This record gives sequence, structure tokens and C-alpha cells, in this order.
Amino acid sequence: MDAEETTLDFAEGKILVRIAGGVGRVVFNQPEKRNAMSIAMWEGLGQAVDRLSVEDAVRVIVLEGAGDKAFVSGADISQFERQRSDAEAQRDYERITSGGRARLAQCRKPIIAKIRGFCLGGGLALAMTADLRIAAEDATFGIPAARLGLAYGFQSVRTLTALVGPAHARMMLFSGERIDAREAERIGLVNRVVPVEALEPAVARLAATLATNAPLTIRAAKLTVAAALQDAADRDMAAVQGAITACFDSADYREGRRAFMEKRRPDFTGV
Repeated sequence: MDAEETTLDFAEGKILVRIAGGVGRVVFNQPEKRNAMSIAMWEGLGQAVDRLSVEDAVRVIVLEGAGDKAFVSGADISQFERQRSDAEAQRDYERITSGGRARLAQCRKPIIAKIRGFCLGGGLALAMTADLRIAAEDATFGIPAARLGLAYGFQSVRTLTALVGPAHARMMLFSGERIDAREAERIGLVNRVVPVEALEPAVARLAATLATNAPLTIRAAKLTVAAALQDAADRDMAAVQGAITACFDSADYREGRRAFMEKRRPDFTGV
């Protein structure tokens, strides 16, 4: 995989993309507002994920916030009066902004959220859309909807409940209180908490591991876990079985067997 870095930007530079070493990094770049997501940034996120999804050089996607204050502190509240003033305006807002989340949810590549500082509201919904969440000790999590008079969407609540269980989900949603990184780890909201200075090395190591593992295997695992969390009637079991079959019929499976016998690192190509 090419180690040279490619850089792209979307939403007038508020969404940055860096590609190197099999890893595509999406950076929420509005540190002056603690990376709060504007409508343009939601649209730019969708464009960025579309690009990374078809980029053969990218095996893993990392989401992160610019600066050291926030992953994403939520939606840009300065747009609420104009864009989310009532239920009808909220429906329009949801239609416009849901594309970025949907593309993340549908992306076949593994996604890691690298979390520092504030991860609140819509920012937490974004982080939960990732497959894995690695947080620094300074991370803070919360859903302030009850303090603003708005409601968290069904899919975000469903994902939250699947991660932490109904009791912890209710506590977060009803109280609007923030929790620290260790509590988030304890209840299952994040996979791992590390010291601030260890966050980048930890995420880089994990991304490198995923980038060198078998892409078809990870794709099948991601699809199967997602299906396991769906209602039985909504599961596409043909797609799940197709992904599993593709692994066993792949050149990567043959390469994996050979590498094991030859006691060397396998070189997976995703075919």
C-alpha cells in the first residue's frame, strides 16, 4: 500500500481527508466551534465517505476532530433557529443531514472513531456509527437533548441502547448529564480508553492492524454483526451468506493458509 499521503477537502475545508498507508482519515475541521457540525459539514461528510468507499488504497477509515478540545461537540446550534425551528423544519434538516450518517452506516470498510475532548449529541451519534471507538482520558460524552427540548432520533437511540443497554441509555437520555471516558468504557460506549499522549499511537496501531488483515473477512464480520442487531425480518441473510462464501472462495483465504504454513505475514489483496 502506498505510504504517500493524499489530501482532499470538502465543505470549504471544514471536512478534511488524508489518505496514507491504507488508512483514510476524515477530520472534522471547525475547532473554533469545537467541531460542531454545520449542514455543509454533514453534506461534506457524505461526499468524503463516498470517495473513501471507492478508494482501493483505503482499507480503514478513521474519524477525528481537529484540535484538542473536541471530537464533535454536536450540531452547530447557531443554525437551530433557522434550520430546526419546528417539527417541519426538523424534517427538512434531517433529510439534508442524514446522508452523511447513512453513508457511514452503509460503508463496507471498518471505521474507527478517535475521540478527544467533547463528544456530545450529534457528535456521539457520529462516533456510535463507527465500528470501534478509542477515547483519550480527557474525552467527555453526553446527549443534551433533554436540556434543549429536542429529541434524539430513533436510529441513534437504537444504536445507543445496543451498545450500553436500556438502563444506561435511559440515564443518558433522561438526565442529559455528561460522563467521562472511564465511565463510557465501563458501560460499553467506547472500546478502549488511553492516556491523551497515547491516543494517536493507539489508533495508528489499530488502523494498521485492520489495514493488513483480510478485507473480505472484516467486511463479512461487519455485515454479520450489523445483521445480528437488526430485527429478523430486516436481515439480508443472502448478503450475509454471500459475504461468508466470498471469504472461503477468495485468493486471500488461500494466501492466509499458505502464509500460516510458511510462518510468514500474509499479503491480503481483498480478492
